[in-house]
Amino acid sequence: MSTELLKAVAASNDWWALGPEMTLAVGALLLLVLEIFSPKKDLRFVPPLAVFTLGLTLITVVANFDKTWGGEALFGGLIRLSASGQIARVFFLVSSLLVCFLGTICLPRARVPRVEFYHIVLVVTAALMLLAQSNHFVMFFVALETVTIGFYILVSYYRERTLSLEAGLKYLVLGALSSAILLFGIVLIYGAVGRVVVDGVVHNGFEFGTVFNFLRANPDNFLATAGALLVIGGLAFKIGAFPFQIWVPDVYQGAPTPVTAFLAVSSKAAGFAVLLLLVRVFAPLQAVLVPVLSLLASATILFGNLSALTQRNTKRLMGLSGVSHAGYLLIGVVASFSQSAAAGAVWFYLFTYLLASMAVFGVMAYVAGPDDSGEELEHFERLAKDRPFLGTVLAIGIGSLAGIPPLAGFMGKLLLFVAAFQAHLYGLLAVAVVGVVISIFYYFGWIRAAFFESWSPPAPGTAPVIHPVAAAATWAGIATLAVLAIATVVLGFFPWPLTSWLLR
Repeated sequence: MSTELLKAVAASNDWWALGPEMTLAVGALLLLVLEIFSPKKDLRFVPPLAVFTLGLTLITVVANFDKTWGGEALFGGLIRLSASGQIARVFFLVSSLLVCFLGTICLPRARVPRVEFYHIVLVVTAALMLLAQSNHFVMFFVALETVTIGFYILVSYYRERTLSLEAGLKYLVLGALSSAILLFGIVLIYGAVGRVVVDGVVHNGFEFGTVFNFLRANPDNFLATAGALLVIGGLAFKIGAFPFQIWVPDVYQGAPTPVTAFLAVSSKAAGFAVLLLLVRVFAPLQAVLVPVLSLLASATILFGNLSALTQRNTKRLMGLSGVSHAGYLLIGVVASFSQSAAAGAVWFYLFTYLLASMAVFGVMAYVAGPDDSGEELEHFERLAKDRPFLGTVLAIGIGSLAGIPPLAGFMGKLLLFVAAFQAHLYGLLAVAVVGVVISIFYYFGWIRAAFFESWSPPAPGTAPVIHPVAAAATWAGIATLAVLAIATVVLGFFPWPLTSWLLR
């Protein structure tokens, strides 16, 4: 039996299915090799090579989007390619391309290694893509920890700055705690499921399909239910959901701006991609999970929005507003238990969040000086007057995050709310509407700082504070930010090209 099992596993190995991830791995290694043979002071090839690798991979994925190998489990059940997995690939590749763009703005200001940054971005992107296509708890945990370890390094990448090192330490400690919770949950699930024999065939208790079949036959199993709750608790840390959001403000503030954007967009999307996978696995437990996730969503929305009201530091503000967005997305996850279209609404929201967040972080990168951890709302005063283009992009990005029509963020929220209404989640809808109303205050406070001058007399004996003027955007920066802003506006008016792609 063991020989036959090994033969079956070997027969399921199809390396072409992992072509995009392998391309990123080769590109990451190539960066390190070229650094060895290149003059130490001439590393201008690094960002273009990283962008080329990501762009080539993205083109390959889009060209072969419908190629899912029949939805069969590959590599002994570790991987299962699907349409949602292909969507996740596209999302993470686009996000990483924009992170590399932010890196070209911020990294030259700091005396830090550049090759290693782009190398880690490529490795983390490949791991994110594998994570979204996991079909096995071992694969899921290994890919998730690969992503997490990469972020441990990236968060503390400005190693000469106290706040960056502090952020890295906090993320390491709390990340280790969440990993322990997650792993304990996986162990409990395996302890309940074990190795199942059906018609003389041994099924691995770590496979998602085996777990689903066990839960469908034993929906009241205590060990499996406790394990599922612990797994969701571990994932709640990754998405910054209440009460696991305590790390978000400090880590977002201390991390370099490109890393903050990477965490805010890709890490959050990875958590929800996995949650949407696990909704199908844990569907027999929805009597327990729906109330728990509903409570998490409500608390996350209210905590994120109320905490952001008093924030003046822009990176902490983005972090806490990101917590509230995690709450809105959790509503879509809850709705997906009964409405299959809710998963498409979640992905549409994530794409609109990607466009708006990267636009805002791009403007923040130009406004910030060498130390981007102390960027306050006051630094954006006169931005619209001194840099009209940056001010316009900022207003569009923030307006989309706030859900102001007719921007893409409004359509994202509308699709989520429709899915929640169809799933009869009326209480969650009420909480979400309250959260949106609260968020308008701090989002528009940021826009007001950028478009309207405010003056207050300096304290006696002190000189007035003079804030630096934002750096002028390069042509590449103008083009990138313009594409993000235009896409945000166009998707608000014409969302159906993206929705038809996501919901097919």
